[in-house]
Amino acid sequence: MATDIPRLVEDLRATFDRGATKPYAWRVTQLEAMQRLLVDNEELLADALAEDLGKHAVESWVTEIGFLGNEIEHLLRHLREWLRPRRVAIPLYLQPARARLVREPLGVVLVIAPWNYPLQLSLAPMAGALAAGNAVVLSPSEHAPATSRALAQLVPAYLDVAAVQVVEGGVPETTALLEQRWDHIFFTGGAAVGRVVLEAAARHLTPVTLELGGKSPTFVDEDADLQIAARRIVWSKFTNAGQTCVAPDYVLASRPVLDELKPLLAKAIRDFHSEDPAASETYGRIINDRHFERITGLIDADRVVAGGHSDAATRYIEPTIVDGVTAEDRVMQEEIFGPVLPLIEVAGVDEAIGFITARDKPLALYVFTGNEETKRRFLTGTSSGAIAFNLPMAHLAVPTLPFGGVGPSGMGSYHGEASLDVFSHTKPVLDAPTRPDLTAVVYPPFTALRRQLIQRIVAPRRRR
Repeated sequence: MATDIPRLVEDLRATFDRGATKPYAWRVTQLEAMQRLLVDNEELLADALAEDLGKHAVESWVTEIGFLGNEIEHLLRHLREWLRPRRVAIPLYLQPARARLVREPLGVVLVIAPWNYPLQLSLAPMAGALAAGNAVVLSPSEHAPATSRALAQLVPAYLDVAAVQVVEGGVPETTALLEQRWDHIFFTGGAAVGRVVLEAAARHLTPVTLELGGKSPTFVDEDADLQIAARRIVWSKFTNAGQTCVAPDYVLASRPVLDELKPLLAKAIRDFHSEDPAASETYGRIINDRHFERITGLIDADRVVAGGHSDAATRYIEPTIVDGVTAEDRVMQEEIFGPVLPLIEVAGVDEAIGFITARDKPLALYVFTGNEETKRRFLTGTSSGAIAFNLPMAHLAVPTLPFGGVGPSGMGSYHGEASLDVFSHTKPVLDAPTRPDLTAVVYPPFTALRRQLIQRIVAPRRRR
């Protein structure tokens, strides 16, 4: 397959160059076809996600299939408005010229998807790229083979194959893809591969969006509703067996809060996934043996206060809470990306903010508090891809909120109109009449009168 990739990209570029993807009608047709793909094949896709990750069908609907339906519907509802040229003001000395901003598609886009939400994180960026009028190559993750096969089967059956292609495979195929010239590369995954993508893109000066991750902190204040906090933390942490880039990675709180929170977290785990999550149909599995071994290696048995059991044969890791964790512990040296929740004691808000700001900027930051001053302090005193108060992870489901990281947690954002921004070039357009030629004021020779006019009209001096 790798040897076909240069020709495949060449064919897609020919489709784009002849303007096939640019009409509004074509973009709408592709988005509506993607909607039909999801509706017609909901059971097939849910089965693929269950095979890859052990996902319950309802979880697949909430986090992948239904999520995509809402995202596509939002694009369709607003696309015509977003594509309208936008008039902008111009300075007096250039009038009666007119200026506007026009969104134009970039060209041929590569989307490299991860394995943890293999459907959502394949089709959500693809939907944005198609809405913006681009041709697209999707590279689904080989670590989610059932979902990858489903996409390879369904995408050409529903979408325009002259403009949209799926390339399955692993490192050889991805390497071959990255050797090509693209107009944009959209990558979701880990920082190590993100660096490889960025280096490959640099050879062609290709713009890149990197959706990475990191350790997203959660702070629980003394005035928080701890029962609600516990249930929401457990839901967001252990969805998809913790394999979520914006899952709470660890919890910061004072010792009295942690001691009160621990039994509430354990109860929420039982309420959601029964006394034996291994037998629960609502609880997923780790993607492969390598990640299973990595995650279980992060669990210090002496610090487990809930869970801790695992089964290598089924890649099951029980929802696990560990207490007494310090910044030096192994579990704090990398993104956990699994069902292990460390609890870290801090004295209060000041120490929590200091702990967060001393580390890489996270993809998300969660704060449970009812105090508006505490909210303000976290909002202004920290930097993160997003911040959410009292409800982790749900900001992804708001299509009007751009999703992306900052610094090591990523660059660029998408969802809703932000997807149009990332997959388009906003082209400035200036349209000036030839008469009257008011720009003659700046032509040489620069007489004393002309110099006075320039100083007054073109470059006015700052008033004292």
